[in-house]
Amino acid sequence: MKTIISTSLMLIVLTWTPARAPAQNLVSQEPPGEINTVPGPQEERWIALSGATLIDGTGNPPIQDSVVLIRGNRITAAGPRTATPVPAGAEVQDVSGLYLLPGLIDAHFHLSNHNLPSLFLQNGVTSIRDPGGAWFDTYDPVLNLDRAIPRIFINGPHIDMFPPAYPSDAVLVRDPMETARTVNRWIDLGASAIKVYFRLSLDLIRVACETAHKRGVPVTAHLEIVPADQAIEAGLDGIEHITSVGSALIPDRAAETYRREMLADNNYRRAGRYRMWESIDLQDPRVSKLLQLMVERGVILSPTLAVFERQANDPKVEEVEARAFQKMVEFTGMAAKAGVKVVVGSHSSVPYAKEGKAYFREMELLVESGLTPMQVIQGATSLNARFFRMSDRLGTIDSGKIADLILIDGNPLKDIRNMRRVQRVMLNGRWVTESE
Repeated sequence: MKTIISTSLMLIVLTWTPARAPAQNLVSQEPPGEINTVPGPQEERWIALSGATLIDGTGNPPIQDSVVLIRGNRITAAGPRTATPVPAGAEVQDVSGLYLLPGLIDAHFHLSNHNLPSLFLQNGVTSIRDPGGAWFDTYDPVLNLDRAIPRIFINGPHIDMFPPAYPSDAVLVRDPMETARTVNRWIDLGASAIKVYFRLSLDLIRVACETAHKRGVPVTAHLEIVPADQAIEAGLDGIEHITSVGSALIPDRAAETYRREMLADNNYRRAGRYRMWESIDLQDPRVSKLLQLMVERGVILSPTLAVFERQANDPKVEEVEARAFQKMVEFTGMAAKAGVKVVVGSHSSVPYAKEGKAYFREMELLVESGLTPMQVIQGATSLNARFFRMSDRLGTIDSGKIADLILIDGNPLKDIRNMRRVQRVMLNGRWVTESE
């Protein structure tokens, strides 16, 4: 009798399967886009921007005396004036003497005040992504402002474990089920990427990556105490902050000490990260090994150098901080030279830039690290569009792309500081006016 009951139970277990949706309904190859509707021109008229030096975001050499044709909100052609016919009836706008670039994309924006997005737009940033910390209703007041704002992409609150570094900006998970459920919910609510935070375990980072990738959505991270190489092998697509890679570049005993101090107190990193970086030997094989892994896996680095900047001539800065920051700068240059894709993320507010200018300070520091101005412009445009998985419509000046454009007075390829000289901004095929 016992054998019959046992066999019956076994049959039930072997033949029962839970109901589930078809697999194709769980997979989306296209991540959610911006959360706001960006106004375009009232009519699909032709515009020809004529005479500017074109820097198209691809890394190709600039084109002097160019023509860019726009119909409605889309670019239809771009090239030398002699090879780009202007349709009859098109409105020709003479932009001679200026430099025409794609609208800038900010990979790491935080909403410190409701006016900041429009201020960034005024400075040529046509797309921003809040990479974790903002709940989905955080931007509602911004969306209701009667002024032009950039395209806004969000990640939703970052995913972390107890005790979080920023309780009001995080959602806490405890196991794989909660992690997968949170990732799917955030994507359903419009998250175009997922951000995992540094107390999340390596196993749950892997679950977050696997879940997001099934939906066609990238995962980026602020790591600190999770070794960057292991997190990359778990599936990360991007790394936020240069400080995220530090613990992978020091001996295991030192990394464990840093981890233990961080687990005891989230704020240990404030000073601890500078002591760590000051101790890093950039000739250590760990450095080249990590860079090779980042290149092989196509990981995108948003170093946000400007938020960590500590200048040696600043009386408030300790020597260890200044030396540590120089190593962060040097590592960033080594990463770019090794082939790591480096993008521009402003962090919105930084120590050595006025409000609204953090993006430019980041670009300047990237050049100081060893990137060429052209590489920095690519990191601000086409590479960031790739990071957002929006390359099909943003990031370059090319036929079929959305007309998010900026005009600069001064050659940024000779001096990246000329990027601060934004003259006009076109968003979705329409010039943004001063009143907006």
